[in-house]
Amino acid sequence: MNRPVVAVDLGASSARVLCGHVAADTLELTELHRVANDPVTICGTLHWDILALYSAVLTGLRTAARKGIDVASVGVDSWAVDYGLLDADGVLLGNPVHYRDSRTDRVFDDALATVGADRLYQSTGIQIMSINTIFQLVAARDTAQMAAAKTLLLIPDLIGYWLTGTMGAELTNASTTQLFDLDTQDWAYDLIDTLGLPRHIFPPLWAPGDLVGELTVDCGLSPGTPVTAVGSHDTASAVVAVPASGEEFGYISCGTWSLVGVELDAPVRSTAGRAANFTNERGVDGTIRYLRNVMGLWLLQESLRVWRENGLDTDLAELLAKAAREPAFGAVVDPNAPEFLPPGDMPARIADACRRTGQTPPQTPPAVVRCILDSLALGHREVIRLAAELTGRDLDTVHIVGGGSRNELLCQLTADACGLPVVAGPVEATAIGNVLVQARSLGVVGDLADMRRLVGATQEVRRYEPSGRAADWAAAAARVGLN
Repeated sequence: MNRPVVAVDLGASSARVLCGHVAADTLELTELHRVANDPVTICGTLHWDILALYSAVLTGLRTAARKGIDVASVGVDSWAVDYGLLDADGVLLGNPVHYRDSRTDRVFDDALATVGADRLYQSTGIQIMSINTIFQLVAARDTAQMAAAKTLLLIPDLIGYWLTGTMGAELTNASTTQLFDLDTQDWAYDLIDTLGLPRHIFPPLWAPGDLVGELTVDCGLSPGTPVTAVGSHDTASAVVAVPASGEEFGYISCGTWSLVGVELDAPVRSTAGRAANFTNERGVDGTIRYLRNVMGLWLLQESLRVWRENGLDTDLAELLAKAAREPAFGAVVDPNAPEFLPPGDMPARIADACRRTGQTPPQTPPAVVRCILDSLALGHREVIRLAAELTGRDLDTVHIVGGGSRNELLCQLTADACGLPVVAGPVEATAIGNVLVQARSLGVVGDLADMRRLVGATQEVRRYEPSGRAADWAAAAARVGLN
């Protein structure tokens, strides 16, 4: 068997370090370390605890060394849009701010007016969201940190820098910033200049498969171990691991967010696509992830947190079983309503949203869970239908990958809502995609199609056939203004 690689997969709710073994007919993952990723509020600002995350990465690498694993390569992926600023000595100037922090609220409208929505979309192809890096940087533009900043590093690139001493930005994640020009394949310096942002902080770009550098930290592994650029935006890695053949498939990378879309060879920057707020993010091998965000299991995660704090039973398996027995469409909400973005009392917000639309709010935790899952399925339905319409694709299957693929009720509801078969799995899609790109850089696997064939041949998936009445889903969607 070929030498294993290590995937560092930093998600919005947990950080994982996994070992991957890849051969012609083998794809195996072993978890080395996992911790919760808990943000921290400091002086009213929500931050990521980046040092705790880096410590978890080192623990995972040291675990590999302690187990005697002869690691051939390391790759790092994470969520998108967030960053750290470094000074001229390469020292981090402060804990990265969480994209759910409210700091962009005060600058969003003015920044958008300054650059113009049409210009912004034609240049970058990215959906306009207040969480995007472009708006975060405008919010930080006049701060002391920005004045002292020499370099901006996105989260996986920051971890990679600490491991190797090399600074740069990987393309799949850079494209999510809304400061990457799809035509020049470089930073969108015209937008940067228009917004008064410093050009010098934007680092060189590299692509999945490129060498980032070699390990320089004392973690027990060989000092010269390569760190390889992967699809460092976790969704880019997850889409690599979609076990699909052909082009007529939709995907949902389902976790804290649901990233719902299709894979294209070229961006679509139509007026209709901009109106529908679809995004053109770079994928592995020059592909385009044409997708839109749906709020995802964040709604459920925050509800569980609130119930735990109030001393209520939060056994998820039991809640899901009870939710499956709740009446369909008892209450539904638009999962992308802006009030659901920040942390807070999600069950109370859901109840308020139901009242505003003339519905009786769910009264029990199982009823809230059913409301969330019905609503997410409606959100998935809307985006899958729009993606097919905007690209002319005749979709025959929807693949759900990531942690949400374990949620049997959500998978079945999504099949029912979309009127298409759902293939669920693999669960650790992001880590698998990370591992496969590293394995290809080592000559172990071939192109994207070969990677997906290997995933399909080795990973467990489950198929859900659509049932129920399309008219019922259409009526529920109309109740909250969804298509």
